[in-house]
Formats: sequence, C-alpha cells, structure tokens
Amino acid sequence: MTRIVSFLPAGTEMVHALGAGGELVGRSHECDYPSSVTKLPVVSRPALNLDDASPGAIDLAVAQQMNGGDTLYRIDEVLLRDLKPDVILTQNLCRVCAPSGDELTRAVRKFDLRPEVLFLTPRNIAEIVENIVQVGRAIGRPDEAESLVRAHDERLARVREAVAGAPTRRVVFLEWTEPLFCGGHWVPEMISLAGGNDPLGRPGEDSVRIDWDDVAKVQPEMIIVSPCGYRLARAAELARQMPQISDATVYAVDANAYFARPGPRVVEGVELLAHLFHPDLFQWPHAVRPWERIR
Repeated sequence: MTRIVSFLPAGTEMVHALGAGGELVGRSHECDYPSSVTKLPVVSRPALNLDDASPGAIDLAVAQQMNGGDTLYRIDEVLLRDLKPDVILTQNLCRVCAPSGDELTRAVRKFDLRPEVLFLTPRNIAEIVENIVQVGRAIGRPDEAESLVRAHDERLARVREAVAGAPTRRVVFLEWTEPLFCGGHWVPEMISLAGGNDPLGRPGEDSVRIDWDDVAKVQPEMIIVSPCGYRLARAAELARQMPQISDATVYAVDANAYFARPGPRVVEGVELLAHLFHPDLFQWPHAVRPWERIR
C-alpha cells in the first residue's frame, strides 16, 4: 500500500476520487472532503489564528506575515517523519493556500527515505486534468485516473452542448470581498465553459485587486460571490454586506467546494455556473444546493 500525505485539499480529493482514500495517512488542517479524512492526523496548521477575523483583517494579517518573510503554515515535522509517507502532495501556486515547496523541502531533507513529492500547481483546467493523471501515476492508479478524466470530459461536453448558442452572460466573479479580488487561474475558463464571460477575470493568472468602479464599468448581469476558502453560509453573509452598485443579480456560492480547490469538483463548479447562467437549459444534477440568491 502506498502511504500518502496530502498538504492540499484538492490533492486529498483526487486521491479519494481515484479510489485510494484508504492509503491517506496524513492531511492538512484544511482537508475536509470527504468527511472521513477529518479522522486523519493533521501535519500542517496555519501560523495565524484568523478564524473569527473579517476579510479585511485577514487580508492585512496575511500581507504583513508575507511581507515579513514569515511562513503562513507550520509543519509538524516529527509527525510527518513518523507517518513514513511514500508520496506527499503539495503545491507551489499560492503561499496563502498551503505550505510552499520550500517549507516542505526543509521538512523532509533529513528523512532516511525520501518520499516522492508531487507539486500540484495548475493554472487552468487542462493542468488540473494533468495533475489528476500525475497523482494517478504516483499512487499506482493510472487506469483510474484516465477513467476519471474521461468522465469529466463527458460532463463538460454535456454542459457545452446545453449552453451552445445561448446568450453569453456578462459576469463578475469575486474571489474576495474586502478588498475585492477578481477571478483568476481556472475560474474564468469555468465561466466561459458554462456560457458566461467575466471581463475582469484573468485566465491562467493570479487574481488581483479590483474596486467597485471596475465592477460598475463592465455592467455585469450577474455577480458571483465566492470568497476563497469559505463555505456557502459565510459567502452569503459577506454578499449581503456588499453595496448594491447595479441591478446585477447576486449569487453567493460554496467557494471552498467548487471553485477554490483545483480538483475533481471543479467540474461540478462548471455545472453550477451553467445552471445559474442558463437555468432553463441546464439543470443542476446534484442533490445539494450550494448557492444562494442574494438579490
């Protein structure tokens, strides 16, 4: 059995989607899906306690920590060594999302047996697919990975077929609310696949700060509030606090499940957007309802 430690929620979800959840022996504090992973030992935790902080306070604290050259995460190096992982999943895309490669490299340099460290750093959907294949190979599940990728391709094809020829929805996607951050990396592509267009989005690039004037200028039909790392209830709470700058329809969504994690559920995120953009053309095919209309 391959012993796997995941510092990345998306990586944890990939492992389970490939049928290898029983081979996970450690996780980050953010790995919470499926719920069974919460029983696993936690190998990394945030250096800052920001549980009850406002988005603005979080943005300031994170900026100060990073500007000072300090890490945002603490790795339990003793526990990690004792778990004897064969494969470690981490990322180098965002220092705010998980321990960086440098931190992990320092943690494992004294191991007697060096594990294979897989860096999952996608910037678009094609690279998310590539990551699934890489994980499958690393943990001995290449056939399962290829099968999962084919299933995802088929689901995305159904979305494209359903919305083909429909009016493109003009959308602004917000990855943070105080200050505002636009949608970046794979999110603008998700919007496009679902039959929308985000003029402020940055496909394949880091999200950046914007302001309400930027939002007003593009005259969106719809604003999607998806603050990174937040569940639906908190996203809806923050959306209700936003100023009404236009007649745009405003939806809050479960960012943590469908948009902030570049893993298997990104396909469900595309399906969710397709339903919000074109509810008469694409029905939401799942039992859970991970969105709320705010106005």
